[in-house]
Amino acid sequence: MTALKGLKVIDMSRVLAGPYCTQMLGDMGAEVIKIEKPGMGDDTRGWGPPYLKDADGNDTTESAYYLSINRNKKSVALDVATEEGQTAIHSLLQDADIFIENFKVGGLKKYGLSYEQLKDKYPRLIYCGISGYGQEGPLSSEPGYDFVAQGYAGLMASTGVPDGEPMKVGVAVSDILAGMHACVAILAALHAREKTGKGQMVDVALTDCTLATMTNLAQYYLTSGKVPQRRGNQHATIVPYQAFKTADGHIVISVGNDKQFALFAKTLQKDWATDARFATNKNRVIHREVLVPLIEPEIVKKTTAEWLGVLRAADIPCGPVNTMDKIFADAQILSRGMKIEMQHPLSDKPIALVGSPLKFSATPVEYKTAPPVCGQHTDEVLKKKG
Repeated sequence: MTALKGLKVIDMSRVLAGPYCTQMLGDMGAEVIKIEKPGMGDDTRGWGPPYLKDADGNDTTESAYYLSINRNKKSVALDVATEEGQTAIHSLLQDADIFIENFKVGGLKKYGLSYEQLKDKYPRLIYCGISGYGQEGPLSSEPGYDFVAQGYAGLMASTGVPDGEPMKVGVAVSDILAGMHACVAILAALHAREKTGKGQMVDVALTDCTLATMTNLAQYYLTSGKVPQRRGNQHATIVPYQAFKTADGHIVISVGNDKQFALFAKTLQKDWATDARFATNKNRVIHREVLVPLIEPEIVKKTTAEWLGVLRAADIPCGPVNTMDKIFADAQILSRGMKIEMQHPLSDKPIALVGSPLKFSATPVEYKTAPPVCGQHTDEVLKKKG
């Protein structure tokens, strides 16, 4: 049995934030019906290369981007702009628990599918709208893009080296954060429905989620009135807590308290822990520009693997800076089921996908179906409703 077995989700989202959320729900057992525009489908299907290859080695219609966030869903191709499409969606909503969309705010009103238009007809429905800036406010009508949200909410200004340009995160993290927050909020709304019998609107904004996730950096400003500066791979208020160059790559060293620093200094055969400038984290932060240059020439003397052995033996938190080829060959990651294989209708062999990070002792996630081709389940789903 899965945790969300019996729940039905109508997914009118596309690209990343919404699909990330609905893949999580699908992994936990919900039935997810993905509504796509006939022909082209979700925009991300064309976001390649790379694309899934067919048996002859040719590109299919399925990009790697699309494959990453659309398993455990049924694809139904409907034109929401037509009366027929709208009627079909209403037929699906008759017994649906959750409706998710990430159109521009108010974009579904002309199709009769806004929250205000649906809430009385389907009083138990959890309606989740994911947008760039939220359902209200002076910018609510603006479109939502991850890159814009990272810049707007302060993430880019806090990312990158001090004397470099503001930098976005390597993946569309604002979208992903919005998807995760949407999933949490939907589950909370479902719990509330168990008590009240009523659904509600879940309003999730990329900018809100990004800002909320700035956590300590946002609070540094609210507490001190000073704008946090970019520090590259360094931590703003813990030292040493950063990446260091080794003889053959890089290693992350995370010394989180004074006891760990004493062990770190002892391991490097240095008397830094007895130096008043470095004995406490507060002083290490103040004297960062003195301490870090002392550490760097020591770390570069050994390889990453050598340092991992030495530091882990001394109970000093550390880890390698892995590339994707290394992480997907890593014994720990493989033991956690973070690489899975599923059979896809356009491939003659199972395709590899990233596994779910959610682990349950009694209701484990399931991998039922590979990311569908556009409209793969249209007849199957609509015939059930006919």
